[in-house]
Formats: sequence, C-alpha cells, structure tokens
Amino acid sequence: MAISVETFFLAPGSQGTLQAQIQQMIAEGILSGRFRRGEKLPSSRKLASHLNVSRITVTLAYTELLANDYLSSRGRSGYFVSENAPVPPSFSPPKKREDTVDWTRALGRRFTGGVTPDKPKDWAKYRYPFVYGQTDPSLFDHANWRLCALQALGQKDFTALTSDYYDQDDPELVEFIARNTLPRRGIIARPEEILITLGAQNALWITAQILLTQRRTAAIENPCYHALRDILNQSRCHVEPIDVDTDGLDPAQIPPETDVIFTTPSHQCPTTATMPMSRRHALLDHARDIDALVVEDDYEFEMSFTDSPSPALKSLDTEGRVIYVGSFSKSLFPGLRLGYLVGSESFIREARALRASVLRHPPGHIQRTAAYFLSLGHYDALIRRIREALKTRRAIMQTAIDQSGLDVACAGAFGGSSFWMQLQADRDSQDLADTLRNHDVLIEPGSSFFSGEHAPKHFYRLGYSSIPADRIPDGIARIASVLKSP
Repeated sequence: MAISVETFFLAPGSQGTLQAQIQQMIAEGILSGRFRRGEKLPSSRKLASHLNVSRITVTLAYTELLANDYLSSRGRSGYFVSENAPVPPSFSPPKKREDTVDWTRALGRRFTGGVTPDKPKDWAKYRYPFVYGQTDPSLFDHANWRLCALQALGQKDFTALTSDYYDQDDPELVEFIARNTLPRRGIIARPEEILITLGAQNALWITAQILLTQRRTAAIENPCYHALRDILNQSRCHVEPIDVDTDGLDPAQIPPETDVIFTTPSHQCPTTATMPMSRRHALLDHARDIDALVVEDDYEFEMSFTDSPSPALKSLDTEGRVIYVGSFSKSLFPGLRLGYLVGSESFIREARALRASVLRHPPGHIQRTAAYFLSLGHYDALIRRIREALKTRRAIMQTAIDQSGLDVACAGAFGGSSFWMQLQADRDSQDLADTLRNHDVLIEPGSSFFSGEHAPKHFYRLGYSSIPADRIPDGIARIASVLKSP
C-alpha cells in the first residue's frame, strides 16, 4: 500500500539541510509506527514537487535511508519501508495537559450528563450476550448487500454517489418508502411528506428542535428510550414523564398543558408493551382535545411474529397530528444509521431545512445501496428470516424463564426482540449485571430508562437478537443461579 504524499510536510523553522529534514521526517514516521513495513513511499518526483524542493534532494535522502536500512528498493518499483526497519518503540502516554481555559464558563450549553447504559463494545466475545439492538451476523444477507453496494458504486449511479443533494434525498429510496414500507403500516404519504434521517434518534432530535421550546411541554413514557429523554432535556422544554402499564402509555394521565406526546405504541421501549387499538384511538382523541401533536416512534414493527401488528397511529390520524418515525437501523444493522420522518408537508419542510443546516443529507451512496436492497426484495427476505429466528428464540427464552423462575415484568403482545424483567424490589440490577459478566453473561440494567432521581433499580432487559438459540437456556440458567446464590 502506498503512503499518500499528503502526509509529508516540512515544518517551518526546522534545523538542518533540506535533505536532513526529509530524512528525519521519514525516519520519525517509521519510528512512530505511522509508516509500516512494506508500505511504498511516494516517488522522488512526486515528493519533490509536493515539498517544493529539487528531486535530487529527495533522492539523496532516500539513498541515505536506504543505506541505514530504513528503506528498501525494489528494482523500478520504487522505495518501500524496509522489512528490517527499526521497530517503533513503546511510548508512555503523554501527561495530561492542563488547559488555561475555564471551560465551566466557556461552555454556552452542556450536552453531557445524560444516563447512557453501559454496553460493552466487546459484547460479541461473551458466550451469553443478552444485549439489545445488535446484529446477529449469521442472519444478515452479506452477499446481497455487497452486490447492492457494488451496484450503487457503478457508473450508472455516479450522480447518486457523488452529488450534493443539499436538502433533498435519493428519490428511489423515498419512492420505495412511500410505495412499499409505509402502506404496510396503513400510511399513505407523498414524497414531500417524507424525510430521510440518520436513524430514528436523529429523527427524534430534529422533531424536538422544531416543535419544542423552553415554554412548551413534552409528555414521555416512563420508562422510555433514555436518549429521547436526553434530547428533550437539551431542548430545555418541560418534560412530563407518564408511567406506562401493560398496555403502554395511558392517555388519561397526559396533562392538558402538553404540547407534544412521544410514544412507542408497537413495542413500548423498553417494556415491549403493545398499545391496543382502543387506547390508540383514545390517545388520538385526547391529543385532539388538548391540541397536542403526537410523535410515534414505530421501532421494531417488523418484529411482530406472535400476532399481526396493529395499524400505526399515523394511519389512524385524520388531522395531520401524528409525526411518524421509522428506521432501517434495527431491521438491517445498527451501523447503517438510516431512518425517516413522515409528517405534514409544513413540518417536513422545516425538518428538511434544519437537517440541511446541520448535515445537509445522509450519504448518497448509502441511500442508493439501501434503495437497491429494498427494491430487489432482499429486505423482505431478510425480515422473514429474522422474524422466524426471533420467534424461535423468544419461545425458547420464554420456556427457559418459566423453568428458571425469573420474573417477567411485561411481555409484549406481538413480539419484539427483548424481555423486560424484574428482580425483588430491594435488589439492584446493576450489581447483578456486574456479577454476571464474570459468568460470561451480559444483561442490560433498567434504571437508565426511568425518569427522576429515584429511578427503580430492580428492572433489567434481556435481548435475544444477538444470542444463538442453543445458548439461551444455559444463559438463563446462569442468571437464575446467580440470583439464588447468597
């Protein structure tokens, strides 16, 4: 692999001849580990032109480094970092620098301080990873995704790959969402009512920025998606947590001064409760009565395998009161970061302008790759495969939970990819999680999903999207064993 000529520069005020400076620059690159054995250096002509020095100066520097075994020469192929080059020494980390800036005064706003669950980056090395939201590589269709990516990189799609859409989106992706994805949820929308986002979280942030101010009130579920609570706190609006029950959010508990209601009716996050049709109609009626908007996060609606999914709130909305948030990140893979907003054209116009001022648009080649994957039928085949796998895992986990005596706090009526669990009220699920790591088991403590200073600590979540079915019984047995130990 060739080293880019752009990585070389002569520092102003450096001592010594130009030849010595070039030698030192290359030697330091090798000793620091930036230039690795076998990597090719730029030609003497290219480097000389880039550094604005004579070619003979670069050639002499290369020759000296060749003599000292920093470089090797391969006929007419050029110069390479020698296989015998000195091994980079191990350096101690530099001491922490003490800034002279008073950051307590310099920061105009703060975005830290939210409660984010501790999800180990090395979760895959654990034998029993009951983690939520990660992809099982054995289920994903790598081959067809790769083919779609190659197709999107072809000459035919060069414009989609390289153009600056400014505030627009890939028309093929928007068309598929409008004609295929949304009708499955009973939603009919025009392209002007759809905006592509960097996942559902980006969609929620855009929505909060547009709809909420310091004088407005947002009602959220309690417990709820922890990142949503952080987003709303950053918007400085008034936040009213509403306790959920086995049917999700109770409209009767929503205060009359509420301006925006955030809800996850298909699979309540994190309890997985499914909102029944009667309550969905009641929620829309209550929102109309208090003149509030509803933001529907319809995550995991594809994972309804115990029964047919209920229609989306957006499909029942006749007044343009519901803003719909969808995502491909959960159904395809989390790193995709691709979602969408659906709402009235007036709202989407503002959302499009805000997105353009922050990130313009999601990458064109990612949008086009996803469009191909969806339109060629690979997505539907993948969803069917994932749904069957999760249905099997859920049944196995339910049996294992029943046999082990663990307590389910809430069980979604339609599926999902997790169980919401509870301990005795005096136990801390974080302590349980810490202990279970030593037994090769990962669980997700639940306190971060609750609002307030005195959030309950005895809840936890068990995901089953990332753990093979044959490991589930033993993993549940290990949890039960640790709970029974003194």
